[in-house]
Amino acid sequence: MRFRKIVSQEEPLIMFGFPKGSLEEGAIGLFAKAGWIIRKSSRSYKPSINDPELDGRFVRSQEISRYVDHGYFDCGLCGYDWVVENGSDVVEVCDIVYSRSSNRPSHWVLAAPQNSEIKTVADLQGKRIATELVNLTRSFLKEKGIEAEVEFSWGATEVKVPDMVDAIVELTETGNSLRANNLRIVDTLLQTNPKLIANKQSWENPVKRSKIENIAMMLQAALSATDKVGLKLNAPRESLEKILGILPSLRNPTVNRLTDEGWCAVEVILSEDAVRDIIPELKKLGAEGIIEYPLNKVVY
Repeated sequence: MRFRKIVSQEEPLIMFGFPKGSLEEGAIGLFAKAGWIIRKSSRSYKPSINDPELDGRFVRSQEISRYVDHGYFDCGLCGYDWVVENGSDVVEVCDIVYSRSSNRPSHWVLAAPQNSEIKTVADLQGKRIATELVNLTRSFLKEKGIEAEVEFSWGATEVKVPDMVDAIVELTETGNSLRANNLRIVDTLLQTNPKLIANKQSWENPVKRSKIENIAMMLQAALSATDKVGLKLNAPRESLEKILGILPSLRNPTVNRLTDEGWCAVEVILSEDAVRDIIPELKKLGAEGIIEYPLNKVVY
């Protein structure tokens, strides 16, 4: 089934699928850092965006890859897990690793109660498993040669073991929820993180592809700036070598001459958590006019 593009009367260059739910707030914040201000009411699924070439809708991450595949969206942001689960035939443009808890990938894991007899995947023979990723779980079991019943879970999967099911396949980022429910990980099925994906026909269109690639570059630049800051300072020439020796940098620090021949202006980008230790050292070496400033984007 192919969808007609009926969402926008103006036919913007790009129709974008934004994730609704747990990834929504982070996506809006990331796009803001990248330069796109997205506004929507709490009950609206249609955003207002400060870019006439960009329109979109907020839908569940579980559905975005299907709508991108079918052509309703030119591109979208969703978890890689749902690309796999839905069997979507899309272009994986780039990873956009962000979340509510941390900027690291999550994992779909097979988990069982701490005191369960299930120690390995082989112990699932004839058992019952609850999960939201039914297709992925069935494929995993088939590859392992295990026959087990897999049922769909609407959520709160952890509470179903051991009374209703023998094991679960659940998404975890930190493992805290599993431990809180007295569960242990038996195996890992899939590592996942948000991805920018594109419809294959849209990707073949040079104008659309250029816009999608620009969006990708700016989103990655915004992510690269996370937890980084810029640092400016004036350094006495006699201490410049020592000062440069303690300054980490993406490349070499920028050094410019000042009108006073005895001083240089130095600028560098570094991790925010390093600043608290470096600034006192810089001061001891005679640096002055030290300014720390936030970054929105870093383009490599």
